[in-house]
Amino acid sequence: MDWKLRKKYDALLEQETGYVKKNWGVGNTVCLAYPNIYRVGMANLGFQTVYKIFNEHPSFLCERLFLPASENDARCVSEAAEMVSLESQKPVTDFDILAFSVSFENDYPHIIGMLERAGIPPMAKERSEKHPLLIGGGIALTLNPEPLADFFDVFILGEAEEVLPQFCRYFEDARSRGESRRNMLVRLQKELENIYVPRLYEVRYGPEGKNESCLPLEAGLPRKVKIRPVKNLDAFPTQEVVSAPHTEMEDLFLVEVNRGCARGCRFCAASFVYRPVRFRSETVVLRSIADGLKRKKKIGLVGTAVSDHPALKNLGRRILEQNAKAGVGSLRADRIDEEMVAMLRAHGVETVALAPEAGSQRLRDLLRKGVTEDDIIRAALLLAEHDIPHLRLYFMVGLPGETEDDIDAIIALTGSVQHHVRERYRGRKKFRRITLSVNQFIPKPFTPFQWFPLADTRDAARKIKKIKNAFRGKQAVNVIHDVPKWNYIQALLTLGDRRVGEILLAVNRRRGNWTQALKEININPDFYVYRPKQSDEFLPWDILDLGISKDTLLNEWKKTLESVNAGF
Repeated sequence: MDWKLRKKYDALLEQETGYVKKNWGVGNTVCLAYPNIYRVGMANLGFQTVYKIFNEHPSFLCERLFLPASENDARCVSEAAEMVSLESQKPVTDFDILAFSVSFENDYPHIIGMLERAGIPPMAKERSEKHPLLIGGGIALTLNPEPLADFFDVFILGEAEEVLPQFCRYFEDARSRGESRRNMLVRLQKELENIYVPRLYEVRYGPEGKNESCLPLEAGLPRKVKIRPVKNLDAFPTQEVVSAPHTEMEDLFLVEVNRGCARGCRFCAASFVYRPVRFRSETVVLRSIADGLKRKKKIGLVGTAVSDHPALKNLGRRILEQNAKAGVGSLRADRIDEEMVAMLRAHGVETVALAPEAGSQRLRDLLRKGVTEDDIIRAALLLAEHDIPHLRLYFMVGLPGETEDDIDAIIALTGSVQHHVRERYRGRKKFRRITLSVNQFIPKPFTPFQWFPLADTRDAARKIKKIKNAFRGKQAVNVIHDVPKWNYIQALLTLGDRRVGEILLAVNRRRGNWTQALKEININPDFYVYRPKQSDEFLPWDILDLGISKDTLLNEWKKTLESVNAGF
């Protein structure tokens, strides 16, 4: 391999703490890939957890692979880059298993490119048993694996802690008995939950192009793939495994404190996919914190409902007692009180993020967000009182039932926050910066909003521009946002079916040029992105059973429609 690349990888490993280096020659080998660059992938706790699980199995060796980046553009893959593992610099094709951990839909094209550059045919039907077994997992694929169904041999969906060790035992047993790959996959599909082998199921389409069914191709296979959550999170402490500089959140040792959310916001996949809400016990989290403080002086408490953790304040106190700091992500405005804000300040927190999602109360009620303007103003006043200088507010545009008044309400709410702080403290205290993170709403599978289409991206761009213009020249308010073009692509990959795989292949052929790829393929992407779904329609992800009643989602969707049609 290229000596410069070897030198680069050796330098990375020298800076890491906690990586695993096993000897080659015995056992089963896994190349765990993250379809984005090292800096991003190493901040992903799910990726690190899978790395740990594989390597804890005595007969498995797991090494890492990331998207190679050119020096000029991290989105591009270097044509000359060799696809070798980080730990041993072994070619990907030397491994028994190639496993992708996928969190974001916009990384899908990277998967195809990485396979091609590794010398592995992207299409599963074109690979033989001499090629690595291709596994996919992660939240993006758990929501809807179908756009990548033709590329992967097997998906391991949902939470990995229980099913992944079971998969390892099946794989080891199959190899020891000389069982064919197909027979092993059939056995996996029949006997394990959270396993989906797409080639064992046939998708049928109706005359209008809609999915009509996804049926097993042989007897004994489940008609629906059951995805079950881990019941006891305390049995699987989830924390940073490998610590490294030059990564996102490099100063934080990441510790997961919870999964799921009891709030039930209608747009939010975490509220439904990770049900029921589960919190790790204070004892288990404190053990992870103790491990983290051996490496770093700041602990990142992560989860889908961190501010709802019953022991959050005590965890903060315990970290402070050890002369360390804590960092948290977005907090719920209705959970912020005097004690919490004082603790945030004691931890040196300078930016707190709140997620109103919508500017008007009527739209927040439609989302079932469960926070009021009074909650938001009260939280902002407390933050200002304790001299936390930066406030970040998350908003969405393009929501169902949204009007121009709702866009004006985002502007008005931001102004109201500033006004109340100025009035309360008569100029003695203020936010040095309020950042509005304004992004387009993208419908997600397994939520009540999965039947809604994406709003027109041009209209979304206009609304974002209106918000930006309202604060132009005001240094105290900064507006950031995604590019609407990529929202359209994300919606296509989020809501698409197996036919979208043809588009991904074309995007790879066109070296990432989506415009040319969409012209090349006789598939109308608007069919997936801008078409409202019917209540009785078989959706691409309906092959999966995540334990959520479709009737429950339909009832919430119908309540939303009634509110929209009634003008709230």
